Amino acid sequence: MSEREPRVVVGVDGSPGSRAALRWALRYAEQCGGRVTALMAWSAPVLGEAMPMPPMGSDDETRARAEWELRKAVDETTALLVTSAPVDRDVVRGHAARALLDRARGADLLVVGSRGHGGFVGALLGSVSMHCVSHAHCPVVVVRPDDG
Repeated sequence: MSEREPRVVVGVDGSPGSRAALRWALRYAEQCGGRVTALMAWSAPVLGEAMPMPPMGSDDETRARAEWELRKAVDETTALLVTSAPVDRDVVRGHAARALLDRARGADLLVVGSRGHGGFVGALLGSVSMHCVSHAHCPVVVVRPDDG
């Protein structure tokens, strides 16, 4: 009987909350011998929607920008932690909560930041994290951004 390595999915959008979630997921994976899937979801902005990144001309450009942002977040975070936990990067077109829930099917753990880009800045728990907590089929950890 072979042991399966634990699978941890973490939402990354470049915000302080998602960076803290990525650090938490990497430390957890390091301790339990798990593998991390860092996921960034992107979609074409809706008129009036708060946008973390300036709008790009085409879907290909927007996807390329999301891939660059995810690579940067993962590379910077793994360099700071000096972790050997394997990390897969995944960029998906669609709503962040739906993409996270889809990728977390069969996962051992889903990790999200308490607040990311968009939504109501004053909310203690963002709409994506609240949706994940309410609908995930695996345990969910919500990580607050570091103070200071």
